[in-house]
Amino acid sequence: MRGRIRTAAAALGIAALLTALAGLGALERLDLAASDAWYQSRSAADPAVVLVGIDQRALEAIGPYDQWGRDVMAQAIEILNGQEDRRPAAIAVDVLYTGETAPAADQALADAAERYGNVIVAALAVFGDAWQETEKGPDLVRGAIMDLDLPYPALRSAAGLGHINAMLDTDGVLRHHFLSLDLPDGTVLPSMALAAAERYWTYHGLTPPPMPETGPLGSWYIPFCGEPGDLSQSFSVADLLAGELDSGYFAGKIVLIGPYALGLRDSYPTSIDHAQLMHGVEIQANVIQALLRGEHKREAGTGAQLLALFLLLLACLIGFWKRPVLPSTILWAGVSAGWLLLCRLAYQAGWVLHVLWVPAGASVLYAGSLAANYVQAALARWEVTRRFKRYVAPEIVNEILAGGEEALALGGRRREIAVLFVDVRGFTAMSEKLRDDPERVVEILDRYLTLIAGCILHSGGTLDKFIGDAAMAFWNAPLAQEDYVMRAAQAALEMVQGASALAAELKELYQVDISFGIGIHTGPAVVGNMGSPQRMDYTAIGDTVNTASRLESNARGGEILISQAVVDALAGRAKTAPLDREVHLKGKEKEISIYTLEGIGKLDEERGTYDG
Repeated sequence: MRGRIRTAAAALGIAALLTALAGLGALERLDLAASDAWYQSRSAADPAVVLVGIDQRALEAIGPYDQWGRDVMAQAIEILNGQEDRRPAAIAVDVLYTGETAPAADQALADAAERYGNVIVAALAVFGDAWQETEKGPDLVRGAIMDLDLPYPALRSAAGLGHINAMLDTDGVLRHHFLSLDLPDGTVLPSMALAAAERYWTYHGLTPPPMPETGPLGSWYIPFCGEPGDLSQSFSVADLLAGELDSGYFAGKIVLIGPYALGLRDSYPTSIDHAQLMHGVEIQANVIQALLRGEHKREAGTGAQLLALFLLLLACLIGFWKRPVLPSTILWAGVSAGWLLLCRLAYQAGWVLHVLWVPAGASVLYAGSLAANYVQAALARWEVTRRFKRYVAPEIVNEILAGGEEALALGGRRREIAVLFVDVRGFTAMSEKLRDDPERVVEILDRYLTLIAGCILHSGGTLDKFIGDAAMAFWNAPLAQEDYVMRAAQAALEMVQGASALAAELKELYQVDISFGIGIHTGPAVVGNMGSPQRMDYTAIGDTVNTASRLESNARGGEILISQAVVDALAGRAKTAPLDREVHLKGKEKEISIYTLEGIGKLDEERGTYDG
């Protein structure tokens, strides 16, 4: 229970941490870039918006822009309004005309604007931080309007006003637009784009669509419809002034006039293209088109998105934890792709979601879970290896690990093996004498079992199990071994020899005889993981195992009983002798020949002596 509580607490903590990082802006720049790439796309331009640029051709034809008189713009306005019944709905001049210059030129521009009543000129607000008095005392207001750059008085009274403030995000990219500004005197100053759209609706007698919902300082998200240079209805002011354009083409449209050359420094990176700068008049055109179409986007609340992020990350963490790679990968891909699809559908419905929050968080959890699962598997592998080496010779464990699943298949497999059973004779009598000192009994038993295990592992055998004061081992599984019957015989002789010194010590202390009784048989058996999914043992079963067990149960202290099959496998390399008494193996219908193993060496057949 405590483990589950700790796991749940860790999952909640990890999901909360990643959510907090997202909320604190750790992914802000990457998320903004991803959102731009996912949301912004090109679409057909609205024919109601026309751009007349102060471009490089105009600069070459008329001269440097800082030397243009204001009468040049007055002339452009006059030409656009040349046909009385086919005048533009609005002419928005994206140029800031502050202060008076040449009186005649200034007046010409003011007269042109007043004469036709469809001209909008630029104003620019200066923002800063200011202290304001409130009921609770002075309060620092960030983004307050500190000053307002307005056209010179004659032009200001003759034309409509619209601010041209550009709103850049923290990464220097323009994604938002100030729909209007609340001025300190209580009046509202619309943006040039809104002022132009309002003139258009009035000119055509249209009911304006709902205005976009705005955020801080009256800002809203711009759905760009074109990249820099995409606006097909664009002309050079040089062609307009030269009389090469039909003024009737502009009838009922919104005409934007403004800088269209990079040298005039009125261009910005936008959400639809970070690399190529977009001129201010193009930005105005994109905003106007969104207003005319009623295509408004509203950014979803941060709190709701953070809550959704937390819940999704928590679900991902639960889904990834201790799962195989394939299901985890499918879940990660499904969550990431599903969120991107949801963002696209939400955008089409007018909502802007953080594109990267969920995929990035899911990716971190996916990679982290895979790494954690790998580490856990490695630790488990290490623990299994450490424990398995208590039962199997280390070199066999290394071969199993190198061989992978083929070396240690789940389930049973038929193999030819040599099986050894060993039991401690006289241990019960000794335990009776030491019944008041059970700790001492366990200590002595551990010494015998340690000896047994050492002999088995030294010969490359697999220690199957301890059964009280007895043990079972086998050879040639899980991996094939050369001369595996000889290995079992060597282990048995080592046990008998190793027990001699221990037996002498115990004889002196407790006056009891303790020794090993051992049985060995070889033949086919089924070897593998036996049991249930909840509890498995790597063991061997079959008649070969039963026969070895019966041989051991009939062996006297210090005696190694082997079958005819073992004798045949050791032919000429071991000293054996037929058993000097009659023994019936319990459960065996057919009698088998039984021998004692006395040593290992080479038999000299000519002399009939044993060299071992």
